[in-house]
Amino acid sequence: MDIKALKTFQMIVNCGSFMRAAEALNYAQSTVTMQIQRLESDLGVQLIERGKKIKLTEAGRMFYEQSLHIVKDMEQLQENMENLQKGTAGDIRIGVTEPTASYRLPEILKRFLNHYPYIRISVEFGNTPTLSERILKGDVDIALCSAPDLGTELYFEPLFKENFVVLMPEHHPLAQKECIGPADLQGHRLLITSSICPYRRKLEMVMKEYGITTLDTMEIGSMTALKSYVECELGIALVPQILVDPVPGGTAVRQLSGSLIDMTFGLLCKATEAPLKLASSRLYSVLKQNLGNCPEHTISNRLQ
Repeated sequence: MDIKALKTFQMIVNCGSFMRAAEALNYAQSTVTMQIQRLESDLGVQLIERGKKIKLTEAGRMFYEQSLHIVKDMEQLQENMENLQKGTAGDIRIGVTEPTASYRLPEILKRFLNHYPYIRISVEFGNTPTLSERILKGDVDIALCSAPDLGTELYFEPLFKENFVVLMPEHHPLAQKECIGPADLQGHRLLITSSICPYRRKLEMVMKEYGITTLDTMEIGSMTALKSYVECELGIALVPQILVDPVPGGTAVRQLSGSLIDMTFGLLCKATEAPLKLASSRLYSVLKQNLGNCPEHTISNRLQ
């Protein structure tokens, strides 16, 4: 069934004649007549009783009412397909690690979706190893995370470094120091993330470099939850600086001496799919513009 024939039929009904419908559609009257004859032949029923004034048959009335929805749905489908080809519609599955998932991404997505209302985005939280596997399996399109392990089939584009500070209860003994070094952490309970968390692995590597192999630790499964446990005076924690702006009540923040720990953060996708296409490519570009090599807490308003 040709959508053009449906539109022609509806125009005939709205205009009240074949001639006026042909004029409105800029068709020859013979074209309009041929389209309706073919439509009636395809359906096996007569839709219009010809005469000085056209009149719909019972089948014509039913067909007209239902064809309105069909044409509207077909036009919407055609528009959706065109938007998909232009990258202004589609589904994007993005994986994100903390704290970017909670502190950086929402505002960027808000403006992106206001600009591209026909793009649908789902956000999955996870750590870098988990998100890397999800991308390889095709369950996630792109991810915002730390650098994956070498030797994978993934493409990683660095964007910025996540800087860490020491968060502690305001009356903690270390609060008297202006700057905290690795040796200062000994003898104090250190709140840490899970063993598969890249932040945790980087911390352990740095501590070993300083010859520190034993620490009093308490494992907390969520990076963003660390500050709540510090507020309850359960220990001190190395946390991304973005988590402590503003500084939580009853706590103190101290800088780390040297570069004790920082993490490179960026965009991750399958190597075979870089560069990305269509809608995912648009989001990828916007994330690069907003997060790449920009000062902490700065988010641009640029959209492509």
